[in-house]
Amino acid sequence: MAEIIPREQAFVKDLKEKYGEKSLGECTVGQAYGGMRSLKAMVWETSLLDPEEGIRFRGLSIPECQQKLVKAPGGEEPLPESVFWLLLTGECPTQEEVAGLTKDLMNRGKVDKWVTNLLLSLPRDLHPMTQFNIGINALQKESKFAAAYQEGVHKSKYWEYALEDSLDLIAKLPHICSTIYRHTYRESKLIAADKTTDWAANFAHQLGFDD
Repeated sequence: MAEIIPREQAFVKDLKEKYGEKSLGECTVGQAYGGMRSLKAMVWETSLLDPEEGIRFRGLSIPECQQKLVKAPGGEEPLPESVFWLLLTGECPTQEEVAGLTKDLMNRGKVDKWVTNLLLSLPRDLHPMTQFNIGINALQKESKFAAAYQEGVHKSKYWEYALEDSLDLIAKLPHICSTIYRHTYRESKLIAADKTTDWAANFAHQLGFDD
């Protein structure tokens, strides 16, 4: 990302300088009421939803993603780490790059005990999404972006800390979500992480589904 971001920043700066006053097209009242369909309203580079062709991720259709992205041994679908790499970089990762990202996420996945205890203290009939919001908000205490912002980091460096927080949040999701599930539906009996496997397999393991 440290290689890609400056390139993209320079590209966007040049594009805005050259074409900043150009119109993207007409917006009608019907489009505004129609849920933004076919309305060119913002730049969104990670995916494109075509009404005829369907969705593409960084230019790749779902069948192309299934063909080109890294899968788990014996698996038929791309690993989440592989898809995430594609969305961030626009490039299909290698097996080694996916393995490195998996290892990094595992290293980031520990959740402070007080956050777990907070989730376990919630009423079991509280809606799981409400519990999820509470868990995610509790993680703000560890936000690298919030700390850097308070220290006055220059805005050109915001992306570094936003990326760090994004990776931390994704890494902690299996614990947060499985804790909510096991608390709500499995008498609060939690399952420890399996750090020998990939992100999705560990998530399934912590939920209690190992088959």
